[in-house]
Amino acid sequence: MLSDSAPPPEKRGSVWTVDPATVSVVIPVLNAEPFLIDLLPALARQGLPHDRFLVLDSQSRDRSAAAFREFGATVVEIEQASFNHGGTRQRAVEMRPLAEYVVMLTQDAIPQGDGTIARLVSAFADPAVGMAYGRQLPRPMAQGIERHARLFNYPPVSETREFADRQRRGAKVVFCSDSFAAYRTKALADAGGFPKDAFFAEDQLVAGRMLMKNWKITYRGDAEVVHSHDYSIAEEFRRYFDVGVFHGRNRWLLDTYGRVEGEGMRFARSEMAYLARHDPWRLPTAGIRLLAKYAGYKIGAREASLSNAWKMRLSMQPFYWRRQQP
Repeated sequence: MLSDSAPPPEKRGSVWTVDPATVSVVIPVLNAEPFLIDLLPALARQGLPHDRFLVLDSQSRDRSAAAFREFGATVVEIEQASFNHGGTRQRAVEMRPLAEYVVMLTQDAIPQGDGTIARLVSAFADPAVGMAYGRQLPRPMAQGIERHARLFNYPPVSETREFADRQRRGAKVVFCSDSFAAYRTKALADAGGFPKDAFFAEDQLVAGRMLMKNWKITYRGDAEVVHSHDYSIAEEFRRYFDVGVFHGRNRWLLDTYGRVEGEGMRFARSEMAYLARHDPWRLPTAGIRLLAKYAGYKIGAREASLSNAWKMRLSMQPFYWRRQQP
C-alpha cells in the first residue's frame, strides 16, 4: 500500500558523514522568486556554508539572483538561450573542481527539516555508491493524481541498486531525479559526465552509464523534498512526448535495461486503485491522462518523421527545438 508516512524530519539525525567543505549544491534558476520564501529558509537549515550553494541564473526577470546573493550563495548568471539540462549541470560541476560530491536541486524542490542534504550524501559512506537521490513528497494542496505519482515513485523505504538488478527491475533500475540528487564526482567523471546536449532526463543517462561502470545507485527515502506538479492533460502529453524522444534517441538504455511498458502498466493499475480509494471523482480524468501519456510517448518515439515546427508545438522543451532550426 502506498504511504506518505515517515518519521518527522526534525527527529532524524543530521550529522555529516562527509566533510561539508567537499559538497557543492547546484541550483539552476529562472524566475524563482515565488519559491524563495520556502526555499531559502530550508537551505539555511542544511548545515552548509552558504557559499557552497552554486546558483546558475538564466537571466531571471525577478529578484532571484539578488535574493540568492543576499543569502550568501555563489551566483553565476548565464544566457537563457544557452540553458541545457545536461550541459548546464556539467558546467556547474566544472566550476567546482575540488568538490567531491555535487548535489543537484531544482528551485521548486524544498528540503524538509534539518540535515536533509546531509542524509542524502550519507549514501556515499558506501564507496561503491556513485549516485543518490532523495524522496519527493507531494505538495500539501496536491489532489489524488498528483499525490499518487509521488507516493508511487518515491516510497519511504530506502534501497540500493546495481547493474545486476536490471534482470529483476528492468528499466526501473535507472530511475532517478535531478530535482534532488547527489553525485560522487569521481563516479560522474567515470560515466562521462552529464551529456552536454541533453534536453531531457540527463540524470537517467548518467545513471545508466554509472551502473554499467559497476557503480551503485542509492535511493534515500529519509532525505525528503516537497516537489510535485499539477500537470494539465496537454502538459502530460507534452512531457511524455519528450520521454518518447529521449528513449527513441537512447535506444541503448532500453536494450540494456528493458522496456518501459511493463512499468507503465503497473503505474496505471496502482493509480486507478489509489484514486478509487481516495479521489474517485478523478478516475475519468486519470483514464484520459493515461491515453494522453501513451499517445505522447509513441509520437515522441517517432519524432524523426516530424518537422521541427511540430516538435516545438508538441514538446515541453520548445526552447530546445528552437535552437535546432536552421
